[in-house]
Amino acid sequence: MSDIDQKYRNRYIKKASWVGIIGNTILAVAKIVIGFISGSLAVIGDGIDTATDILTYFITLLAAKIMNKPPNFKFPYGYNRAEAVATKALSFVIFFAGAQLFLSTLLRLIRNEPHQIPALLAIYVTVFSILSKAGLAFYQFRIGKKIQSNMIIANAKNMRNDILISSSVLVGLVFTHIFRLPILDLITAMAVGVWIMKAGFEIFMETSRELMDGTDNPELYYKIFDAVEEVGGANPHRVRVRKHSNLYTVDLDIEIDGKLTIEEGHEISKDVEINIRKKVENVYDVLVHIEPEGNIEKEKFGLSRENIEDECSKKKNRNAK
Repeated sequence: MSDIDQKYRNRYIKKASWVGIIGNTILAVAKIVIGFISGSLAVIGDGIDTATDILTYFITLLAAKIMNKPPNFKFPYGYNRAEAVATKALSFVIFFAGAQLFLSTLLRLIRNEPHQIPALLAIYVTVFSILSKAGLAFYQFRIGKKIQSNMIIANAKNMRNDILISSSVLVGLVFTHIFRLPILDLITAMAVGVWIMKAGFEIFMETSRELMDGTDNPELYYKIFDAVEEVGGANPHRVRVRKHSNLYTVDLDIEIDGKLTIEEGHEISKDVEINIRKKVENVYDVLVHIEPEGNIEKEKFGLSRENIEDECSKKKNRNAK
């Protein structure tokens, strides 16, 4: 993406964040208030989860502001990884909310505290929540995929999880009224807590790869190798790809004829960079290091085509087992 596109991307992030803040504020207030009125802990728990969503969207707003900052001596690659850091923070908020709900409900079960059967009003607000969350999730997924934002997609997944959470609450409420067993509401609240913790952990793991300079797409490396090989006189050696938000920084070694002049080698490296940008979307920068053909160095970092093929083969074998 160009600099102009990045500005539009940040605008989309801010817009999606404000939609999430307004929508979740309405839902959180409705569920918590009606949860207390109807006497349903599961609905209150669902409302608390929705309240944490408000905080997560404020985090995305802050991240969008930080990402706009230009590179400096402290962060020469810019501030785009603020998105990954923000997404990591979201995972902690989500996990903590689930753990708190689970523990508070478990203590109530252990203490055998009396609990009344929730009023039918709890069912109505839960149905309203499911429909509203479905609309929010669809919107967030659409925006997240359009601008390739893991942070917005993580929020969309959280909205999708909320649909399942609210659905489980609805099922628990219905069965509570059918069998006249208020304990089912507590059990449902515990299940909701576990589901929230699971969602937080999954988001935490997804962001770890980018923060450790990794990618989960081997096809990206194949595209780079093919792009180099299409340039006459260049052989790909080792490649390193870093991800900064939706942008890639490519660092690679290529082998050329050692008898060529510096200027000729420079032209080849320029052609390699141009071809990589054609083959791979959202490339922020390409750094090409030239080596003479036959040069053998023991390099600790980077991947060759053989390394990628070995990794893919091992993964297939593990999946087969």
